[in-house]
Amino acid sequence: MHVLISELCNMSDQVNVNTSCGSGCCSNEHSHSHSHGEGNTKFKTYLPAIVSFIMLVVGMLFDYTVFLCFFKGWVRLVWYAIAYLPVGLPVLKAGFESIKRGDFFTEFLLMSIATIGAFVLGEYPEGIAVMVFYSVGELFQDAAVQKARGNIKALLDVRPNEASVYRDNIFSTVLPDTVAIGEKIQVLVGEKIPLDGILLSKRASLNTAAITGESKPQNVLQNEAVFAGSINMEHVIEIKTTKEFKDSSIARILDLVQNATARKSKTELFIRKFARIYTPIVTFLAIAVTFLPYFFVSDYVFGEWLYRALIFLVISCPCALVISIPLGYFGGLGAASRNGILFKGASFLDTITKINSVVMDKTGTVTKGVFKLKEIKTFGVSENELMHYLTAMESKSTHPIAKALMKYNNDKTHYVASSISEIQGKGLVGIVNNKAVLVGNKVLMQVNDISVPDELNSIVETIVCIAIDKVFVGYVSIADELKDDAQVAIQDIRDTGISKIVMLSGDKDAITQKVAKKLKLDRAKGGLLPEEKLNEVEVMKTEHNKVAFVGDGINDAPVLAASDIGIAMGGLGSDVAIETADVIIQTDQPSKIATAIKIGKSTRHIVWQNIALAFGVKFIILFLGIIGLASMWGAVFADVGVALLAILNAVRLQNMNWDK
Repeated sequence: MHVLISELCNMSDQVNVNTSCGSGCCSNEHSHSHSHGEGNTKFKTYLPAIVSFIMLVVGMLFDYTVFLCFFKGWVRLVWYAIAYLPVGLPVLKAGFESIKRGDFFTEFLLMSIATIGAFVLGEYPEGIAVMVFYSVGELFQDAAVQKARGNIKALLDVRPNEASVYRDNIFSTVLPDTVAIGEKIQVLVGEKIPLDGILLSKRASLNTAAITGESKPQNVLQNEAVFAGSINMEHVIEIKTTKEFKDSSIARILDLVQNATARKSKTELFIRKFARIYTPIVTFLAIAVTFLPYFFVSDYVFGEWLYRALIFLVISCPCALVISIPLGYFGGLGAASRNGILFKGASFLDTITKINSVVMDKTGTVTKGVFKLKEIKTFGVSENELMHYLTAMESKSTHPIAKALMKYNNDKTHYVASSISEIQGKGLVGIVNNKAVLVGNKVLMQVNDISVPDELNSIVETIVCIAIDKVFVGYVSIADELKDDAQVAIQDIRDTGISKIVMLSGDKDAITQKVAKKLKLDRAKGGLLPEEKLNEVEVMKTEHNKVAFVGDGINDAPVLAASDIGIAMGGLGSDVAIETADVIIQTDQPSKIATAIKIGKSTRHIVWQNIALAFGVKFIILFLGIIGLASMWGAVFADVGVALLAILNAVRLQNMNWDK
């Protein structure tokens, strides 16, 4: 069962899983004897198993037919020995190499002793059957590994390997890591964007599946951000780079995914330690089963008790446990990446199943983080006229509010602003078509002795007031929009069993409370500084809460680090938040929080199902073997059968759908 571990060990040049069957049988020194490179057919091709199986079947036919008179003695031994070699020799060699390194108690030793012992007792078919079914199990596991690796391998395949950069008045093809920040690159149709940057072309249609997990093309406009690993779907585009290749989004994702496999869960670590103790114990127990009955059984027959001990060794091989558990967690990591969720380690798949409280930031987490014009109210002027004056003033500003207002009407008009000056913290003052115009908050109106309607006092959203020639003519309200799936996300989170959902925001409390009420949260608090958010979460943790915090900004980094599990919005989130978090939502969808919890729980369920299955069947067959009611054939089928069932159960993670 060593193939799966070798495959995981060789997943990338940067990752070594260091998981083993028995005791430490996966190391860089050893993995070459079971690697899956081209030309190595010991454990990868079907040929050895096919040859041995055919010879086994023919030999058994000879044993029970008229050919028996010719098929006995040395002829029978030589036939079965030749049948044994294709599948048995690699295991014997691996066992010998592990012993030379001082690693005695491995699965190879167990299988070697059991099969050689069967030959000593003259049970040639049973000895061959052990190795044949062991090899068949290897082939099934190889297929299972390939399926489990598929999602992460797809990520590795999206690494851009060249960039077309504009230098000396021409576009030249260079390695991506030689492109500096601020250089212009060109991406042809069907090519991958090699570095993060800002789109210089008017528009682009990109396949961002490698970054977000979403296959639907994303439309990007000029001056908007684009990410490395995205595929250009339509026309040739040009991009100004904003990050070096090593800091690009795809490089960050690959680093996170590759390193994730090296961070073991507590269950994995326990099983590995257990296997290191378990294997030598069962070896000595097998010796005891062989010799101790001599002192207690009157009709003791050495061959009979040796046969029982060999059955004991075959069934006691811990492969189903040591193989299926890493595969379960590996499958969980792969399934999460396919859904646009990156866990930084298998340990966080476990941790996320234990949380009972979710605390989230507001802006950028459940809201889009982009201002949008909500309401226009006029007094004595038309809506169009009001907005013409307003956009003329805001056209000179780079404030986020100005950008939201300019989306109202981009058509050029004869309204032209001049002599604009900014009053810090209040707004703008200027001239539009020879009229004095004030645009800003209520304080700006008050300091200029302009009265405003009382209704403004009850509005919690951001308000922009407009006055022309000292007369108040109207206002517009601007608000951050909820993300499309925000309300569904809250219900989905509750459905996973989370008992408390809280919002902590740096935005003003009135707005925070309004959003929380709309989402039907348990509690909300606004106007918080980063250290105040941290204090709130620390208090929750002292109340026996297991807390997950969800955020996206630099100010969320301290609380992301302090929570039991930190979840960052990775699409628009800050680098600091992403580096600090334990889980990253690449799609920026809050509904993926529930998906992450479900994947963690599904992974844990499957892992513990496999543990229960392996222990249950093994203890039953071990007992039957000791009392003489199980044959070597039963031990073979039980051992291989349990391993295959556990593997198939783990592979189920690849086909599950958590968005239902």
